[in-house]
Amino acid sequence: MALTPVPCCAHCNAKASNSKLFLCQACRVVYYCNRDHQVAHREDHKRTCNAIKKNRQYLEREETGLRSHPGDFMTPENLFEEHAGRFWDIHETRPYMRARFALVETLLKIKTYVALEAAHGHIMDMLRLCRSDNMGVRDVLPALELRLGRDQQCYDFCKWWATTGQKGDYDWGDMDNPYLDVKGADVFEPPLENFLTSYDLSHTVAITLLKVRMLIDVRALQNSSILGTKVPQEILDSLRGQLVTGSIIAENKSIMNSTDQAPLIQRLEGQVQELYKGIKKSNKHFWPGLLNPGRHMTARPDAFSHGSLEQMQLVLQYSLDAWTESPGAVDVIKALVRKDP
Repeated sequence: MALTPVPCCAHCNAKASNSKLFLCQACRVVYYCNRDHQVAHREDHKRTCNAIKKNRQYLEREETGLRSHPGDFMTPENLFEEHAGRFWDIHETRPYMRARFALVETLLKIKTYVALEAAHGHIMDMLRLCRSDNMGVRDVLPALELRLGRDQQCYDFCKWWATTGQKGDYDWGDMDNPYLDVKGADVFEPPLENFLTSYDLSHTVAITLLKVRMLIDVRALQNSSILGTKVPQEILDSLRGQLVTGSIIAENKSIMNSTDQAPLIQRLEGQVQELYKGIKKSNKHFWPGLLNPGRHMTARPDAFSHGSLEQMQLVLQYSLDAWTESPGAVDVIKALVRKDP
């Protein structure tokens, strides 16, 4: 089920448009209609709520310590103001960065739009503080963008890392260098070579899901065109608007108004198949893991090598919710698996 930006009660699912909701003051990412609903939901919410509160307090202590540091030969003063972008080079900032990522991980356990937005904000700021991303937080972001309905931003982010981010002469320490500056890239273009290799599995998985979502939308438009001569145009337009769930297709007027989607369907099917094969080659465990996640979602690998089971488990944990929140996406992969020799 896709997430919605409209807040709803965690107990009864009543939306904010129908009732006045309030935030849980401990975690600040879950809404309730009233105190009774909060109490009724407490047993389900308590563990994650307490973890978020605890990790947020720990992060605040780490940040206070860094901001109040007078500066010495190892730790310069005014870290956040004068050394943003190079945090990992300063050893004393690492506990703070780890604490921030721990908060991100707990926020992602809450399946609300506001929790995902909070996690997204932390990740983007961590990348601002440490451009080279020594912790690998960039692996979490693409699926998160998709869950928030930011399909174009997902593609732009992945393309920057697959192009500029892979240049051997890019100076990560030069704050004047362009950073994450790809905007409005062509989402319909063929998969980049780096997306078809073992460069970054989490990014390739996100790009594949993005293309699958586009394919599902275009197929829905094609099916609706059968009604074109049988219903008034305004009703057909309204129907098409409801069938299309992704922003890439919905915001493309030429596609929305076209009565023949067959060429685009064929093009996207080819791209999805190409990406499917690329992922299978890079990590043979991923597609079986997506179709049978089970124990993989609770595994906690400390490290991984490219193509390993442990790599699959980490990427699956970052991306599974994005797949399950995209209606029909897993079915597209099941169909490819069935055809796979």
